[in-house]
Amino acid sequence: MTPPVSASGNAPRFESMESEASRKRRASILPLEVGTRFMCRWRDGKYHPVKVIERCKMHIGGPNDYEYYVHYTECNKLENYLHQKRKIDETHAEGHEELDAASLREHEEFTKVKNIATIELGRYEIETWYFSPFPYFCEFCPNFMKRKEQLQRHMRKCDLKHPPGDEIYRNGTLSMFDVDGKKNKIYGQNLCYLAKLFLDHKTLYYDVDLFLFYVLCECDDRGCHLVGYFSNEKHSEESYNLACIFTLPPYQSNGYGNFLIAFSYELSKKEGKVDAPERPLSNLGLLSYRGYWTRVLLYILKKHKGNISIKELSNMTAIKAEDILNTLPSLEFIQYRKGQHVICADPKVLDRHLKAAGCGGLEVYVSKLIRTPYKEQG
Repeated sequence: MTPPVSASGNAPRFESMESEASRKRRASILPLEVGTRFMCRWRDGKYHPVKVIERCKMHIGGPNDYEYYVHYTECNKLENYLHQKRKIDETHAEGHEELDAASLREHEEFTKVKNIATIELGRYEIETWYFSPFPYFCEFCPNFMKRKEQLQRHMRKCDLKHPPGDEIYRNGTLSMFDVDGKKNKIYGQNLCYLAKLFLDHKTLYYDVDLFLFYVLCECDDRGCHLVGYFSNEKHSEESYNLACIFTLPPYQSNGYGNFLIAFSYELSKKEGKVDAPERPLSNLGLLSYRGYWTRVLLYILKKHKGNISIKELSNMTAIKAEDILNTLPSLEFIQYRKGQHVICADPKVLDRHLKAAGCGGLEVYVSKLIRTPYKEQG
């Protein structure tokens, strides 16, 4: 079993024996679109089938130079899930009777011979990246079941039509809900379990009391439908404003990931903090953050014509200075003079990067964000 890795450059690597005709044919289809399937060489030196999950325009290079994030589709990444077995044996997840020790042992045997490749969530049937013994999910709880009949019975009595927290943002059909993991333990655990089916680095959290979940929904007359979420620790010693970020596959490549990242920074601004996402970032997470940091910094540099310090940039954006310093050099905007970093934003280079960066997708309208900083209840 092997984890997804990122492929960068013009295209995934190919053997040197590839013919000139093949190279020309490959070059003619670049850049690769999200969803493209092909064979890619992994660290074992062998080729495996992959699917392009996300891509990001490289700021240095030609028009077809992209960095790609790919998922190795033949992999059943189960080890992180099974590594949690001992922990779950010791601490039973309240409300999840199907995840007791005996069921997990049965599940471990089951996975040796069979794999459930898709789950049903609302009106979507979704291909999972990693194994799920529970293929049916309530789109509102989101509780999970083994059988279709269980889901149908559950939906008849489930009266939850939106996340069990405060609505802190509404713009048209988009809503954000603030869910306290301590007050809504089962809901938080369900979110973590759902995300684990798609994130190779995700740990199954059963102690969700220490986390806040910010849940993004699309709303209609049936209710608020889960799009994605990000979580963060209530009290982070490292000044992290995001622990995990996840967008359901049917909603990916629509700007929701950028929206969630931007939302996390707007919350930091409201609290007067300069923050960063929890490290280490996944390959896909780093790709998304690089895009966000790049666009935000470029727009401010353009507005101020480059006459701004790194500290001022950090205070205005809530982005840590280290992340700014890791982003600007790739854009050719940082020079080291007399023992300190200096911003040198050439207008022509700035315009070129702005054009390459594109728009950030969905915008967070700060005037519609209503939230006060978290305070522990006595």
